[in-house]
Amino acid sequence: MTREEQERLVNRDLPIIMQAIALEKEGEYEEADALQREKIPMPPWMARVFKEKMGLDYLLAMKWNMTEVEAAYGKEWLEK
Repeated sequence: MTREEQERLVNRDLPIIMQAIALEKEGEYEEADALQREKIPMPPWMARVFKEKMGLDYLLAMKWNMTEVEAAYGKEWLEK
């Protein structure tokens, strides 16, 4: 894991994960899942695998935050 990835995990992702854990403890499993998908961007490599193996419709139906995917591959990649 690079230094940048470590910083992103601690500063952006970990607080969101902690919120999701708190929701799960309250039995709010769907809300916890939605929070993570909305707030934590899917890594571009993961999106590429899902698109290749499962198809674009499946990838988009997952409702992940795609900001890093768009930055890496361009918005049109999610439209093809």
